[in-house]
Amino acid sequence: MAKYVIQTERGAAPQGAYSQGWRAGDFIFVTGTGPVDAETGKLAGDAIESQTEQVISNMESVLAADHATLADVVKVTVHLSDTALFARYNAVYAHRFSGPYPVRTTVGSDLRQLPGMLIEADCIAYAPQKKSSSRKSSPKRTSRKQRRTK
Repeated sequence: MAKYVIQTERGAAPQGAYSQGWRAGDFIFVTGTGPVDAETGKLAGDAIESQTEQVISNMESVLAADHATLADVVKVTVHLSDTALFARYNAVYAHRFSGPYPVRTTVGSDLRQLPGMLIEADCIAYAPQKKSSSRKSSPKRTSRKQRRTK
């Protein structure tokens, strides 16, 4: 099973000790991402609608870096600074994702680590690797058969 990190300059850069995404076999795990615009490094507005758009675009950028799309997403976890924002964020979410929708958990969270942030989300996608993929897991490991013959 191939396992490697996924990075893209199109998505928000990590602001801590974490990776933007990982592929593990046929699954892609995208880190919790906030509504930070990769070009400006600033929040994408102060409304839940614009921030939700940016969060989904950031997740989409990480997925695209490994040839996956929002259609491959099977699980989303969303943190809202105020659950009263649910209906407004859900309207944007329903527009960006297509049915059948991924399973989803939405919770209220303290998002004050970035002043003005209203939403953060992560996702898991199922995107089978193509057999001809040139990506390799790192570090390179030898098989049992190779070790026995040495």
